[in-house]
Amino acid sequence: MKKMIVALAISLGTLSVSAHSACVILLHGLAKSDASMTRLEQAISAAGYKTVNVNYPSTKFPIEELAGKAITPALATCADQGEVNFVTHSLGGILVRQYLSQAGIENLSRVVMLGPPNSGSEVVDKLGHFPGFQFVFGDAGLQLGTGALSVPNKLGRAEFDVGIIAGTRSINLILSQLIPDTDDGKVSVSSTRLEGMNDHLEMPVTHVFMMKDRRVIAQVLHYLKHGSFARKNNTTIAD
Repeated sequence: MKKMIVALAISLGTLSVSAHSACVILLHGLAKSDASMTRLEQAISAAGYKTVNVNYPSTKFPIEELAGKAITPALATCADQGEVNFVTHSLGGILVRQYLSQAGIENLSRVVMLGPPNSGSEVVDKLGHFPGFQFVFGDAGLQLGTGALSVPNKLGRAEFDVGIIAGTRSINLILSQLIPDTDDGKVSVSSTRLEGMNDHLEMPVTHVFMMKDRRVIAQVLHYLKHGSFARKNNTTIAD
């Protein structure tokens, strides 16, 4: 596995440890853990970046509290690494937006968001009132809808360099019926978009597994290096 990840970094021309003085903070999604970001972490590390794969209690606190709990310690770990970047999945992207709405990061470079509900998710609108939803997904889960409780819709435009990858495939056809647009099973493509974003890319991946997809990982590495996604001859690694 490690050899494959190093090969991925080399094939993208990103493996140059001496060329980087940069840190990448990884933030997982709702009801996930840092384990869900392990493959991404390994690829980014192999490309020469210092990585901080944060494990935060996504279902235990509202978004306003989670942002500081997850990001502040990670920034301290990156303090001697020069520029700071973020790679996030789903809720993780909202935490970055929330944090930046309250505090600046002077050496912030780039942010890559995977499947972020930047305008909320209709799934939460339809299922949030059901018994057990809050118990399973916590206050943060309820805050990811599109209605009055929506935190993403209160955070405003991006005033930072962000590239966004949206999935267009679903393995949950029931949830997809609740979303009035092309979606990844949890979030619509249109909801991933954010005013002020630098780049946006649609890929045939699902919300649940996009952060483990080799094509997505290749695009994340490309954005971290170049500030844009690759539009031609995208690099992929066979299973």
